[in-house]
Amino acid sequence: MSFKIAIIGAGSVGFTKKLFTDILCVPEFQDVEFALTDMSEHNLQMIKQILDTIVSSNKLPTKVTATTNRREALTGARYIISCVRVGGLEAYADDIRIPLKYGIDQCVGDTICAGGILYGQRNIPVILDFCKDIREVAEPGAKFLNYANPMAMNTWAAIEYGKVDTVGLCHGVQHGAEQIAEVLGAKSPSELDYICSGINHQTWFVDLKLNGRKIEKDELVAAFEAHPVFSQQEKLRIDVLKRFGVYSTESNGHLSEYLPWYRKRPDEITKWIDMSDWIHGETGGYLRHSTETRNWFETEFPQFLESASKPIDRAKRSNEHASHILEALETGRVYRGHFNLKNNGIITNLPADAIIESPGFVDRFGINMVSGITIPEACAATCMASINVQRMSVHAAISGDIDLLKLAVLHDPLVGAVATPEEVWQMVDEMVVAQARWLPQYAHAIPAAKERLAKSTVKTRDWAGAARRNVRSIDELRAEKAALKQAV
Repeated sequence: MSFKIAIIGAGSVGFTKKLFTDILCVPEFQDVEFALTDMSEHNLQMIKQILDTIVSSNKLPTKVTATTNRREALTGARYIISCVRVGGLEAYADDIRIPLKYGIDQCVGDTICAGGILYGQRNIPVILDFCKDIREVAEPGAKFLNYANPMAMNTWAAIEYGKVDTVGLCHGVQHGAEQIAEVLGAKSPSELDYICSGINHQTWFVDLKLNGRKIEKDELVAAFEAHPVFSQQEKLRIDVLKRFGVYSTESNGHLSEYLPWYRKRPDEITKWIDMSDWIHGETGGYLRHSTETRNWFETEFPQFLESASKPIDRAKRSNEHASHILEALETGRVYRGHFNLKNNGIITNLPADAIIESPGFVDRFGINMVSGITIPEACAATCMASINVQRMSVHAAISGDIDLLKLAVLHDPLVGAVATPEEVWQMVDEMVVAQARWLPQYAHAIPAAKERLAKSTVKTRDWAGAARRNVRSIDELRAEKAALKQAV
């Protein structure tokens, strides 16, 4: 088979390499063309070197091109994959830093919360530019696969306003299933059958069977509490499981941001998180991890290039959805996964316009979702709080209405639990001014926001958060990796 796949934000080097090798694990896909595009010529050339090495080492006919001209990369593409972070780590640092001044402690800040909402404001205008190019120059009927956060907001905008065939993809469900399989003593995650439904990063395992045997709440709670690692790393998720009756897909740190109960008081935060890794709740943890990963890649690039010369091992194909979706659409081999699409009755007790994440099957006829699922009321209530924030955030990003943006941030569960309306209004002004270069839709509102900030009497504080760690140097990372290797 021969067709073109464009990857936008291909400078996300590790993830691009994973998607690339996954797709090449499909025997029929070795003649495809990969068109890489990114704003950074430097990052593009690094990833192209890695992918070219994979192609030559495996003696494949695969074509790889790289260009900073996005429209050129999208021309004639049948599939477009987005993994962009508009504003990069510079804007992301503001998503964490500024809310901390107002007492809002985020672990990730890329889905909702103050940081996730502003991230959406930066991304959505760019997503709509992608969609315009897809409509105009991509292959007719091209499919847009969005991996970029905030997942629901980006996918919502692409479907509702971009008018492009879009699906949002995430790996949270797979990771949660792997955890459950492990605590239940399964030999392989394939022994676990499950229905997981909700919204991205708040998806719930509403039905679980291990080798055909139904798993109830009490057994799952006991299994997690008995696990020597997860019992410490997932304290908050286990507490939610006990109270809601179902396990959440999302990591301890992520989940803590979407609920108004666990991160609102500094003295309570450390009770629920674990500092063994960033993902379990560390303040600004993903920002630190992303910064260290970027620095490590820049320094150790020759090592990454050398590893790219190894043969592709089809047995190590990852469980990221993209390659499996493409395989199903092109070959008809059926794939079952969890996808982000507009609800329209898929989940009975969530709004029709919401972007939900739920089971579906893919074949030559497309993505076919399982409809008529009803999630537990507590799960629906929690999802609804986020959906209302997402809806307002998307509408604000489209219209450039700064008052609607402030209302969206005010209604965020964690922000509302910590900050007063006056504090929220000032915080949003401060974030919009700081990120003005990435927020063209708010250009008209920036001068007035600056004036309000100059006259403001709202007090802020210089606070690093309840559980902040410094970015580690390359030497520190090397020493840690060496220690881990020696321990194994």
